[in-house]
Amino acid sequence: MSGAAPERAAAPRPQRVLLGSLIALAVLFAVWYLLPGQHWIAGLGVFVLPPALLAVGVALRNRLAAYWAGVLALLWFCHGVMLAWSSPGERLYAWIELILALTVIFSANLAGLKARLGRKRG
Repeated sequence: MSGAAPERAAAPRPQRVLLGSLIALAVLFAVWYLLPGQHWIAGLGVFVLPPALLAVGVALRNRLAAYWAGVLALLWFCHGVMLAWSSPGERLYAWIELILALTVIFSANLAGLKARLGRKRG
């Protein structure tokens, strides 16, 4: 028995995409809300921390983290749509949020979609 720690297999591609998207969302929200010096508590507590904490969970391969990332991405999507339509000054941030939210939704659910759609009916 060797003293080396067992190697973990590389994360599947959808998990890596999910992790990258969550980190990108946390960075986007930090730039959007925290750097201008406005809305510190709301920006940190509502926007920056959730994707950052979910990214930690995804990195640790917690299945619930991927599930909750998909759920919260629906809210981020709605937030992005609302601001893209109503706030011209924040439109670019909103579109980036929309793209990242859709990426989170699809990457978090890809394994389940493959399992569901890959079943043979008979």
